[in-house]
Amino acid sequence: MVIEMSIPSKMQELKFIRYVSGIYSIKHQIVARYRPQQRSRLEVTFLAIIVLLCSTKSGYATDNLTAPNTNNIVEIASASGDFETLLVAATASDLVPVLSGKGPLTIFAPTDDAFNALPAGTVAKLLEPKNKDKLARILAYHVVSARVDSAALSDNVMLQTVAGPQITFTAAEQGFIVEDAKIINTDINASNGIIHTIDRVLIPPELISRAEAINIIKTSITDGVPMFNYGNAKGTVQVYALAAQKLLDNANLTQQEKEVLSKALRKRPVGNEYQGLAWSLRYALDDVLESLQ
Repeated sequence: MVIEMSIPSKMQELKFIRYVSGIYSIKHQIVARYRPQQRSRLEVTFLAIIVLLCSTKSGYATDNLTAPNTNNIVEIASASGDFETLLVAATASDLVPVLSGKGPLTIFAPTDDAFNALPAGTVAKLLEPKNKDKLARILAYHVVSARVDSAALSDNVMLQTVAGPQITFTAAEQGFIVEDAKIINTDINASNGIIHTIDRVLIPPELISRAEAINIIKTSITDGVPMFNYGNAKGTVQVYALAAQKLLDNANLTQQEKEVLSKALRKRPVGNEYQGLAWSLRYALDDVLESLQ
């Protein structure tokens, strides 16, 4: 396809060259011929729309063709004007240094409209100093410690959040749903990660208390020991690992307790030998149980 267009200024010409080059570099057969003359704003706008429609029909939007942004997540959110409540909340919960740090991070960022959709008084209550930890956990539930663009998403994919619990993605007719929020804008590049815009605030599951964590460990041992004694070490591993992961994701544990569980969960069986792995998980659960009591 050949598109002829006139660019009224050198600056616009450079911007258009960069844009069309981006399209060409992703193997779209689009070539632009530039005739730097004075033309009306209407003509230039019309021709720009033609190129945009061509790229969109091929499955690409302009956001996917821009060069990496030199601004961090906080700077981009501030410039946008759509995330004022998110930024106020991040400031109140001391998460701004995290979101403006090195990364890489992915944030599923609720818009101001998403926060406004919460029950009346919810945001004001969360911003109270006494609710700082709760607010921080809610915001951390929107953040993943990795750069995850839209191409990496698929139906039933689960991602671990900074808060601990995983978030699940569901394929929709157009794009994806994360938990109960629709992703309305994707792949906003930042120097330290990527932003996806969502239309609802995600609320993490209730934190498991330390008393509840004790019961979870005791129940897993009660269920796992008979299986091990009857020769089903693999089943025992599954029971212990499920309990350990549940605690790691969503329990009120100290950092040391989390590290004990994480270390055990990273281990893998040697061949089909699950007995050693079962004991490793059991020792980890015992250690955390002792710490909790």
